[in-house]
Amino acid sequence: MITLRPTDLAREHGISAQAVRNYERDGFLPPAERTRSGYRIYTAVHAAALRAFLALVPAYGHATGGQIMHALHRDALDDALALIDRGHHQLLRDRETLDAVRKAVDHLTAESVAAEAPAGAPAASAEARTIGELAHRLGVTPATLRKWEGAGILVPARDRVTGYRLFRTGDIRDAELAHLLRRGGYPLDHISTVVQQIRTAGGTDTLADALDDWQRKLTARGLAMLGAAALLDAYLRVR
Repeated sequence: MITLRPTDLAREHGISAQAVRNYERDGFLPPAERTRSGYRIYTAVHAAALRAFLALVPAYGHATGGQIMHALHRDALDDALALIDRGHHQLLRDRETLDAVRKAVDHLTAESVAAEAPAGAPAASAEARTIGELAHRLGVTPATLRKWEGAGILVPARDRVTGYRLFRTGDIRDAELAHLLRRGGYPLDHISTVVQQIRTAGGTDTLADALDDWQRKLTARGLAMLGAAALLDAYLRVR
């Protein structure tokens, strides 16, 4: 059996030997045996585990990648697969949301024309949602929506009798866009600028750049998932 030092594993990935030891300590690698003098003895199994974990990070995030490795090391394969399934589900949801936002932008011109319809023309009706209903739709908390409102991202109407917020079609579109961009790491002030551009049917260059950037991120994550799957399978085969 070929044995490896922490520096041998680290060199392949351009990380420090201490990082390798930390990954073992945190359970991302299986426990290493020790020499009589206390030095760690790593093997090809540890090398495969490290490759798998480092591939999982860009695909699923550091926390989820660690949870997947923990599940494998306690022989809970189904738990690990469930975490992977959730990651793919979230990626699909992000793709669907991005597609919905692109379609909303495509309809901006049509909405602008409709807004200029002659007086007396029937207006399209839309069912309003409460803050709780919209929060449930997006998978966020009502407090998050109130924070977005405070940042100028959302400007819901108020019920004349109850004073409750009412989110109509345009508000839902703005909320979907805000949710997407927040997942992409954009700050609230940037999102507010983009949403206001849509709301006023002004220039969409900033919006197009943001959506294109997020599309690239989704593609990169999907490819990272493919790569991680291959290295995870290789690790499972040598364990």
